[in-house]
Amino acid sequence: MTVDVLVRNNVNVLGTGSQTIMFAHGFGCDQDMWRHIVPAFFEQYRVVLFDYVGSGESQINYYDALKYNDLHGYAQDVLEIMEVLELRDVIFVGHSVSSMIGMLASIQAPHFFKNIVMLGPSPRYLNDLPHYYGGFERRDIDELLEMMQLNFIGWASYLAPIVMQNPERKHLTEELEKSFCSRDPHIARQFAEVTFLSDSRIELDLVSVPTLILQCSDDSIAPVEVGDYLHSHLKNSRLTQMNARGHYPHLSEPGETIRLIKDYLASA
Repeated sequence: MTVDVLVRNNVNVLGTGSQTIMFAHGFGCDQDMWRHIVPAFFEQYRVVLFDYVGSGESQINYYDALKYNDLHGYAQDVLEIMEVLELRDVIFVGHSVSSMIGMLASIQAPHFFKNIVMLGPSPRYLNDLPHYYGGFERRDIDELLEMMQLNFIGWASYLAPIVMQNPERKHLTEELEKSFCSRDPHIARQFAEVTFLSDSRIELDLVSVPTLILQCSDDSIAPVEVGDYLHSHLKNSRLTQMNARGHYPHLSEPGETIRLIKDYLASA
């Protein structure tokens, strides 16, 4: 069991600190996306990196379409990694959908968590007007999923610049597009569907772990209204507006991302 979990999710443990910080990547990415961030934490923290099944160097033979048809399936994997490594009081840093995956895991087993840092989070991507603005209409998501199915490479080249939102830095968009394209198309499409059609709003009241919400500017995936909604519904949460543009501040503005996480942890 121990070897299976660590191999399944390509778990890597780095750093020399006594406090554990776990970084969880978002949709279409893998743990390599944190490479500009994690060295800043090596001295003070024990850093845990992993890939979700179907991403990066994870073992794709463990992919179960039924299990991963819900964010709780991914949350279960997070808890299994923590259990195998015998972790406690973890600082969980989740990008995008991983913010909600970590949150769901913390509801199920709060003793594993000390703090959650949400980077560009959203509890619901679809609009539910007039009470909730998530940024997308259902037809937007349906068109995106259809594009993934019909022309996966075309979908990647279309979406990458929109979500990166740094047109003058083409290397960032190219890296993201390459990351999207390296995924298994069928698994990526299911993960996209699970992500964009998920609704974690009802669970927000159940969260007991102190949380930092890092809201990016000009984020086409998680607009400012979403950050405000999360902050108002998550008790013991702090909302910080970033200067970083787009949905990937750990790539575009790693210095600011590191500083804001460290400032929060120093005052938590």
